Amino acid sequence: MSLYVAGVDIGSTMTKVVIHNGTILSAIIGPTGPEHRRTAYKVMLEALSQAKISLDDLTYVVATGYGRLNVPFADKQITEITCHARGVSAIFPNVRTAIDIGGQDCKGIKIANGKVINFVMNDKCAAGTGRFLEVIAEALGVRLEEMGALSLKSESIPKISSTCTVFAEQEVISWLAMGAKVEDILAGIHEAIATRVHGMAQRVKIEREVVITGGCAKNVGLVKALERKIGYAVLTPTEPLITGALGAALIGKDMAKRAIEQGIPFYRAERRLAEVTFFDEGASLRNQS
Repeated sequence: MSLYVAGVDIGSTMTKVVIHNGTILSAIIGPTGPEHRRTAYKVMLEALSQAKISLDDLTYVVATGYGRLNVPFADKQITEITCHARGVSAIFPNVRTAIDIGGQDCKGIKIANGKVINFVMNDKCAAGTGRFLEVIAEALGVRLEEMGALSLKSESIPKISSTCTVFAEQEVISWLAMGAKVEDILAGIHEAIATRVHGMAQRVKIEREVVITGGCAKNVGLVKALERKIGYAVLTPTEPLITGALGAALIGKDMAKRAIEQGIPFYRAERRLAEVTFFDEGASLRNQS
């Protein structure tokens, strides 16, 4: 049974949409921006255009992520932990541990057969996240996408004692004043983040295969630092930002397919593309049911 389904992942910094019907037809990533609950429809429009279908062609739409309650065209809202586990497992069937390092939080997820066994999450502090790296990049005058490769040129790794964004920035400035090389400071930052993230993920008992997702998975220096902490190589998806949206789409496909096969009616939201409102009470009630 071929169904067109979509997953919408509204994160704190990026919004992702995946459209799927047995294979990925489109995968679009766009900045969430300051009005993050008003951007889902724009990314969906681009995804629909790329897939060459209309919104009405979608059998089921699942929203996930920070802004999942505020997607008016979504049929269901599911937590990002569940969606990440499913999406990662679709790409790497043998995954046992997923470490997701996003814009403003990080997660350690223990997985078995695509299901969440346990998880731990840091969403109270920006330390060790993409936002943390943005601040450091600005302090050092380097581009975010250059940080990883540049850090691999390091010959001496200084110890960065704090992963608090404010204090770490002050440490970076101090190291610069003492004449430390930028690549060495970056290596020290990656080492500090890896120590923090590894300690968090160990609370769910890291087991291989380990997959790193989120925007920070594109930072080769941070990935290498995590590998040193874990003790063996880790895996990264080709596009590590879309695992949540992919998982949401696949979960939606399962739900719709099961309902159709059993002849059970299922809820479908009005297929209406409009800017997301600040808070959709109806979506909230559906999510609680």
